[in-house]
Amino acid sequence: MILSICTISFRHQLVSIEQLAQWAKVNHFQGIELWGAHAKNLASQPNFNQEWLAGFGLKTTMLSDYLPLQASKTELHKQVELLSHLAKHWGAKKIRTFAGSLASANTSKKDFIQLSTTLRQVCQWLAQHDLNLVIETHPNTYADTVASTKQLIREVACSNLKINFDVLHVWESRTEVIPALEALKPHVNHVHLKNISSPDLLDVFNPANVYSASGSREGIVPLFEGAVDYQAFLNYVNQHPDEHIRNVEASLEWFGNDCQEVLTRDRYLIQQLQQHKTPLAI
Repeated sequence: MILSICTISFRHQLVSIEQLAQWAKVNHFQGIELWGAHAKNLASQPNFNQEWLAGFGLKTTMLSDYLPLQASKTELHKQVELLSHLAKHWGAKKIRTFAGSLASANTSKKDFIQLSTTLRQVCQWLAQHDLNLVIETHPNTYADTVASTKQLIREVACSNLKINFDVLHVWESRTEVIPALEALKPHVNHVHLKNISSPDLLDVFNPANVYSASGSREGIVPLFEGAVDYQAFLNYVNQHPDEHIRNVEASLEWFGNDCQEVLTRDRYLIQQLQQHKTPLAI
C-alpha cells in the first residue's frame, strides 16, 4: 500500500505546504492527496510542483475536488481543464469527485441517464490528458452501494472511470468491506482510510459539519480504535494475491483534531502491521 496524507486534514490549521511535505517525509508517508482548493490556491506559486515534491521523496497520489456535474457543459469543461492542468503540474494521475448528490435509491431513471452521460463526457475529456476520473463510494451519492456503483461503471463504460474505495462509507452501507473490495477490485484506484467510534455518530462526516471549523468532531477516532476492523482489512490487503491491491494508493483521511499526533501514530501502526502481519499492541 502506497500511503498518503490528505491536505484537507489541515484545512483549519495554519500549516504551509513546505511544512506538510517535510512532516510527511519524516513520518514515512509516500505521497500527498492534494485537496483541489489547495491546488488552486498554490497555482500562483508554480515553484511548488511535482519536481519540488519529489525532492521530499513524495508524489501527488490524487487531486481531490468536486466537479460541478449540474453546471452547463461549458462551465464543467472549464473546471475539468483547470483541474487537468493542476493535476499535470503536480504529477497526479487521477481526479476525485462524487457521483452526484442524490442517493441511488432516490435517483430517477432520467437523473441516472443524465448523471452517467455527464460522467462519460468528463471521462472523455480527462482521457485526452491521460487522467482517471475517480468516483468515491459515499452516502447520498449514486455510488452509495456496491450494486449501484457497479451499475454506474457499466453505464458510463469508460476505462478511465475508477473508484475511490472509502472503507468507512462502504461499511456504513451495511456491506461487508472485504467482499465489497473484491466486487469492485478491477476498478479500485484509491482507498480512503478513516474510522468512527460508533455507527450512531456517522453524521459527523456530513460535509457541512466536517468542513466547518466549529463543527463537531465527536466519534472521529484513530484508525485502529473504531468500529471498522482495520487490522483485518489491512492484513487482507497486505497479503492479497493481486499486486494491484497490495500496492494500491491510499490516504489516511483524518477530519479530527490533533492531526499530526494521530496521523503519526496511525502511520506507525500501519507500518508495524505491514512488517509483521500480526495483531497490534495499541
